[in-house]
Amino acid sequence: MNFAEPVRVLPDEAAVESFAAALAAVLPRPFVIYLSGDLGTGKTTFARALIRSLGYRGRVKSPTYGLLESYRLPGRTVLHLDLYRIESPAEIEYLALPDLFGDDGLLLVEWPERGEGFLPAPDLELRFDYDGAGRVVALSARTGAARDRVRALQQGFDK
Repeated sequence: MNFAEPVRVLPDEAAVESFAAALAAVLPRPFVIYLSGDLGTGKTTFARALIRSLGYRGRVKSPTYGLLESYRLPGRTVLHLDLYRIESPAEIEYLALPDLFGDDGLLLVEWPERGEGFLPAPDLELRFDYDGAGRVVALSARTGAARDRVRALQQGFDK
């Protein structure tokens, strides 16, 4: 993974929510986001904030134990996958992702390195790291659509 693209400092949860809302505003359909980083760096916090920013009003559960949570929103289905607990990437086949991930989909994958070879390719990769009491996130666009979104996101933050 090459994370030479923009880095966003997220000093607190409000900054995570602001970043998630800005990204939600520019996401196309379908879109795949990989969320990487050590335990506790904010992957699930970001995913929850993004799902809420897309308009979901119910409880956003962590998929750590169930592996997959699905959220139906007007015009979009969000799949939130957490692969921390899988023992083999082949376990992903049992989730039937190709049947669940359609043209209106957003797929958020925590611990994507554990599913290598069994996941759709990412449009965007986000790498979360510690920064004192806060966090930083590095963005790596993997497709033209993602590069356009990262540019739009950067412009929104530079205003």
